[in-house]
Amino acid sequence: MDEVFRALAAPTRRSLLDELAREDGQTLSSLERRFPMTRFGVMRHLKQLEEAGLVVTKRRGREKLHFLNTVPIRLIHDRWVSKYAEPWAATLSELKVRLEDSMEKVFEVYIKTTPERLWEAITDPDIRSKYTFGSRFESDGTPGSRFTMTHAGAPGPLGEGENLEVDPPRRLVQSMVALWDDDVKAEGTSRITWEIEPVGDSCRLTVTHDQMREGANDQLYGGWPMILSGLKTWLETGELLTTPGSLMYSADWQRR
Repeated sequence: MDEVFRALAAPTRRSLLDELAREDGQTLSSLERRFPMTRFGVMRHLKQLEEAGLVVTKRRGREKLHFLNTVPIRLIHDRWVSKYAEPWAATLSELKVRLEDSMEKVFEVYIKTTPERLWEAITDPDIRSKYTFGSRFESDGTPGSRFTMTHAGAPGPLGEGENLEVDPPRRLVQSMVALWDDDVKAEGTSRITWEIEPVGDSCRLTVTHDQMREGANDQLYGGWPMILSGLKTWLETGELLTTPGSLMYSADWQRR
């Protein structure tokens, strides 16, 4: 978190995050045009944001795209803010990227665990329910198989999809249709990619949620910072994340 606070201390770096919040997935050239400094200066600020985990980059052909990663901000919120206040709607989680009329969200978090343990936490229904607001993902885990998402307090299934790629403990790609209400059901099928990379005694987990229409309902992707914060907390401490934001959806289902 020290790296995050140091990165946020500079007005220019905060402005870069604002630009990515306004339009996610920008190139260096695009960002450079918005700041009265040299290309090298913008690169230096972006590098510090990357080192703090606030920016994630992905290659698209010859271009390098920059995405705002909201997970570190969510972790700060869960550690302090939500202890004293109800969850607030963070505009930094409402990111946009325009790639062939589709939208893509990228989230990244570092977790002190092994790839095998992280894979188990993603694919085991009992473990996954601990950080997905009590929802259970049931599947046999083979390529081409189906999965369902349910909750004991929900009147019906919350989602369903297909395991497109299964490569333990490195990569899991799934299609998904959200079913918890008519608005998200109307959004149709999107894709979720989990990528695990060992880094020393830890793992870098990157979750990419894409193949959504531009302007898609933010219920599809808005919960990822809380989910990944809960996953990190459980794997590193064995405890459930019990901030108001983490429990919000679970409580909503219990009231229905």
